[in-house]
Amino acid sequence: MFEVDSRLRYFKPHTSSVEKTFADEISDSLGRKRNSRFISPKFFYDDAGSELFEKICSTPEYYPTRTETAILEDVGGELGSILHGSSSGSGAWTPGDRGVRLVELGSGSSVKTRIILDVLFGVQEDVEYFPIDISDILAQSSEQLLADYPGLRITGIIDTYDGGLEFLQSYDRGRNLVIFLGSSYGNMSPADGTNFLQRVRSSMKPGDMFLIGLDMVKDERVLESAYNDCAGVTSRFNLNVLSRINSELGANFDLGNFEHRATYNTDKQRIEMYLESVCEQTVVISKSGLELQLERGELIHTENSYKYGRSQAADLLASAGFCHERTWTDPDEYFALLLASVPEPDGRA
Repeated sequence: MFEVDSRLRYFKPHTSSVEKTFADEISDSLGRKRNSRFISPKFFYDDAGSELFEKICSTPEYYPTRTETAILEDVGGELGSILHGSSSGSGAWTPGDRGVRLVELGSGSSVKTRIILDVLFGVQEDVEYFPIDISDILAQSSEQLLADYPGLRITGIIDTYDGGLEFLQSYDRGRNLVIFLGSSYGNMSPADGTNFLQRVRSSMKPGDMFLIGLDMVKDERVLESAYNDCAGVTSRFNLNVLSRINSELGANFDLGNFEHRATYNTDKQRIEMYLESVCEQTVVISKSGLELQLERGELIHTENSYKYGRSQAADLLASAGFCHERTWTDPDEYFALLLASVPEPDGRA
């Protein structure tokens, strides 16, 4: 544990080499046979990729960020009532509790994180905030949040979600609101998503609550447009992962030899994103020990983004052992926020 001052400290349990992990994973995922090669979307987010993603969120076609933000702004009062115990919700805390800790999977000084902090400060004087993120970006976001919220204390957990949740599980008996905002859950396969929710649930205790954002099934044209913006920002974001492999793993990808592809798979209810090789080419990735022979038209899979119906979303939480409390959506039902609680051992919420 590294303590900066009385309001800020960091916990970084693991010190394994990120480069080695990156090189090994790329060796495995790109070293496969034709039409089964992929790059994990978690590797999108180097500094350049994170900056491009922020630009994607501002494009007119990309609705998830602004829609989720609008939902949070609309339901903040109701959420505050539930957390304070003045609602009839079965998972609510009773007045007199010492307060609610905010635990965020992913780090944020974003508008959405601040909306939740404002909700909590509306019902309690002090707030403890635990952002969990593998990136050292926590230091940057924490500094501004502490300046803007005098009653805030931050414990940044620089680790995987699993490691961070394990830390939380043994930390104390305080009440937690765990949030997983954005549409990151949609990047997981159904099996991985179920396992993830079960791990989150197992780290929580009765009375804790979980708030998750999910992108909804909608018109195919709206979905495909969101991942093929006219300004080409998503295309640059997708291609940037090749630039990262070049700079960090000694590869020689020529970005001009690839094009961005994003289509909606109706049967699987997901956007599928690819990098298409537009010519026959050879690529060497020295730190992964790979020499790739790519044919014209060959696809490298970079991301899935699953979409959910309202009943599917509630079923996801129930299957992981949560009690579904609320579903909030925008008027068009483009996006949903689901609030769930952890039941008592005897089955009571």
